[in-house]
Amino acid sequence: MIRRMTTDPMPQFPPGFLWGVSTSAHQIEGAPDQREPSVWDAFSAEPGRVKDGSTAAVACDHYHRYREDVALLAGLGVDAYRFSVSWPRVNSPGGLDFYDRLVDELCSAGVRPVPTLFHWDLPVTLQEAGGWLNRDTAARFAEYVSVVADRLGDRVKKWITINEPAEHTLFGHALGVHAPGKQLMFDALPAAHHQLLAHGLAVRALRAAGATDLGIANSHGPTWPASQEPADLEAAGFYDVLLNRLFADPVLLGAYPDGIGELMPGDVPADLKVIGEPVDWYGVNYYAPTRVGAPLGADIEFGGLTIPAELPFSVREIEGVPVTDFGWPVVPEGLTELLTGFRDRYGDRLPPVVITENGCSYEGLDDQNRIAYLDGHIRALHRAAETGVDVRGYFLWSLLDNFEWAEGYARRFGLVHVDFETLARTPKASYRWYQELLRAQRG
Repeated sequence: MIRRMTTDPMPQFPPGFLWGVSTSAHQIEGAPDQREPSVWDAFSAEPGRVKDGSTAAVACDHYHRYREDVALLAGLGVDAYRFSVSWPRVNSPGGLDFYDRLVDELCSAGVRPVPTLFHWDLPVTLQEAGGWLNRDTAARFAEYVSVVADRLGDRVKKWITINEPAEHTLFGHALGVHAPGKQLMFDALPAAHHQLLAHGLAVRALRAAGATDLGIANSHGPTWPASQEPADLEAAGFYDVLLNRLFADPVLLGAYPDGIGELMPGDVPADLKVIGEPVDWYGVNYYAPTRVGAPLGADIEFGGLTIPAELPFSVREIEGVPVTDFGWPVVPEGLTELLTGFRDRYGDRLPPVVITENGCSYEGLDDQNRIAYLDGHIRALHRAAETGVDVRGYFLWSLLDNFEWAEGYARRFGLVHVDFETLARTPKASYRWYQELLRAQRG
């Protein structure tokens, strides 16, 4: 079942609205011989960790084919390209040269470079020293950020510190289904705190380097209780704190939700002053709401994950809505609900919002399902703007089909099809649709 696209013209977004697409280094670059190993290299090498047994050793070979990919960006007509800088590559001799070349190519093509400084690919050497469970990793991150800013800051004007610390904490450190494969459950909370601290330290480092347009890319979605029964409402409230407020409140309010701060390590009040360093905009990665109820007393298989019985909530199916090929629910109105809820919760503490990721996994070159998905979500974003949410940009995930983490190459999120045998790029119907949308937005 798909949600049919309306025939009404797409509403116009204001002049200066930033249209872009997103990728991440480990998912597309390849060329592992030109960088240090990352936690994802180690994780993917363990049998059974990646569902199809693949690795990102080649991925899309963007490292060698970046000029071809920048040409695709220019042809698409986007204003900006959100990519990530690989910390393991920067740690290697000449590693920053690649990003120099990429940024130059983007600037020559008239596409604004928007780097994300951490997208889950921690150097193995830092993981061996404790990774994000070790406070020192946040300090090392700030040093790395300063190096990147010093090299690229003359051309890069918009920066993202960290991508989705919630998922990296939950999947990588609590449930163990992503790198580094830790199954710590609630003992993973220090990884969340240290990533947030790293964000704040990175904001300070970037400010010291003269940067003036800084944000973070946090993933968020509405939490829908399975019913109005007290147990379901309590479980949904807890989930919302854990996946939404735990990561938004410290950045926007300089405080953890009640009961969370005392679970974190170190001098938390002092750290929160760093975490709460003002950002110029707030990035939101949105995919779907989550329906949550009380625990069911058994492990639950959901969206390719096993939700352990011991958690104080259970994730339920959202009935009556289409799903993507990944099995994720398609609920565009959830984006409107999320953004208006943030406006109501945070008020004048919420800076302008940029959607830093939104997209879906579907097969095929004539990907009408993806077009319907994107059309619905962009309209939902416009409805949020009409209610007074200050929305400044939209980055679609993703430019290319890529290495989709623990799913390997089984999921295709790209506007451009990649043949992973030949590495040939073929724009899909959704590429042409987005191209036409951008032309229409510019009049």
